[in-house]
Amino acid sequence: MNIEQARFNMIEQQIRPWEVLDSEVLDLLSVVKREQFVPTAYRNLAFVDFDIPLPQGQHMLSPKIEARILQELAVRKHESVLEIGTGSGYMAALLGARAQQVLTVELLPEIAAFAKQNLVANAVTNVESVIGDAARGWADSAPYDVIVVSGGLPVLPQGLLEQLKVGGRLSAFVGEAPVMKAQIITRLNETEYRIVDIFETYVAPLLHAVQPPRFKF
Repeated sequence: MNIEQARFNMIEQQIRPWEVLDSEVLDLLSVVKREQFVPTAYRNLAFVDFDIPLPQGQHMLSPKIEARILQELAVRKHESVLEIGTGSGYMAALLGARAQQVLTVELLPEIAAFAKQNLVANAVTNVESVIGDAARGWADSAPYDVIVVSGGLPVLPQGLLEQLKVGGRLSAFVGEAPVMKAQIITRLNETEYRIVDIFETYVAPLLHAVQPPRFKF
């Protein structure tokens, strides 16, 4: 397989048509090598519009979803980022290329070890990888400029929103099967938030995600 041709095709045929036109984001997809974050068995599928399997039933998000989220968050060089759900480490590496510092938290030790190995191999030095349950955020290092939730959330916990700085942005996939809304939430002040729906999709639920109240009859 011609890796560079496959990368070019991914950008031109999948990502641009999904309204990802920010030149910095598109350039970054050529710099951070997606194939180096994919399990060896799936390396030939690194650039396919496909949720690549990871150990323990987890998945990498498809390239177009990662690129669109990265564009909409518009991370800046002075900002701190919390990522909830490390996966392969690829999104953390993309965020690290734009931010000052990224803290990525993963519940499953096997996944966290795989991601850490990938981050070290690709010389990503401003991403700290932690094992833990961040389904309600990670208050120890709050507040953050940006929070990225890489799994689905049936509901958005208020406590997670409160870990954003004023002016901070949070990306999340909110709802339940079959369709979730990809949302960007911006903290406007101490009590107000703006929510923008950017597309519909389905993402596997975050482990230990907060559940909505259920009626009992």
